[in-house]
Amino acid sequence: MTGKQKGFFYVILGSMLWGASGTAAQFFFQENDVSTQWVVGARLLTAGLLLMIWTLVKTPDQIKELLKNKKDFIRLLLFGFCGVLPAQFTYFMSIRYGNAPTATVLQFLSPLFILFYLSLKNKELPRKIETFSVFLSLLGTFLLVTQGKLGQLALAPAAVIWGVLAGVSAASYTLLPRDLLKKYDVGLVTGGAMFLTGLAFLPLMISTPIPAITVNGWLTLAYIIVGGTMFSFLFYTKSLNYLEPTVTSMLSSFEPLTATVLAMVLLGTKFSIIEALGATMILSTTFIQAISARMAQKKWNVKKLED
Repeated sequence: MTGKQKGFFYVILGSMLWGASGTAAQFFFQENDVSTQWVVGARLLTAGLLLMIWTLVKTPDQIKELLKNKKDFIRLLLFGFCGVLPAQFTYFMSIRYGNAPTATVLQFLSPLFILFYLSLKNKELPRKIETFSVFLSLLGTFLLVTQGKLGQLALAPAAVIWGVLAGVSAASYTLLPRDLLKKYDVGLVTGGAMFLTGLAFLPLMISTPIPAITVNGWLTLAYIIVGGTMFSFLFYTKSLNYLEPTVTSMLSSFEPLTATVLAMVLLGTKFSIIEALGATMILSTTFIQAISARMAQKKWNVKKLED
């Protein structure tokens, strides 16, 4: 496969695993009385440890190199505490107060926040097509959380707030690790960030008795940790080696699609036509921005050739 094809494969597979983990989390919270902090802590610690063991076997020298490089280690901490941890925690909180499809769609506001960041960084106003995508995403969010009815929310306010914060966190997760990925293995970057941030939950987990979880709950949690965390983050981060952030954001539309289909089929979650329209508007902004980025790149290439 070409590099771009590998990128497509990794981001689509990672997105589907992440989307399925959202549905699994919704089922887990419905069946078990367990705090979000405990689940996120267990998720980060276990998945991070597994990835670190895998990295230790595959590229042990890189671990030593990273530990010796203070600048890169600080970058790893920044990626962990400003990208990985909030992406996990806010997403799960949104699911807990709402449902997996809505949380996953709201997380998809991340391209909007990436656009804001790049506009501020480059000191440039968004282009017309980008401004349109902002309007579309805001309108879509309004329809999703109100079902088109002014003055009332179709979701718990906490679900909306945590969902929007999940979008901000997803943007950070996409932007922060790019420099690290140019030097280190994806397993080390992802696993190291997960494990280090998971340690922050260790005091809570030690002081809290192991919650009463059903057999199905433990199996669900195992998938959330291994498939929905370790492999989904690994594949998504790996795709950044081959694709630009705008493209990965576009292809990760498989996340809400997977979460919605599974939640409706397996859990009986209802999704109205108005909500579906709002979700479609939000997801379409990713494609609009990807097209905009490609058009801008083509213009830059033409200008460079003319010069």
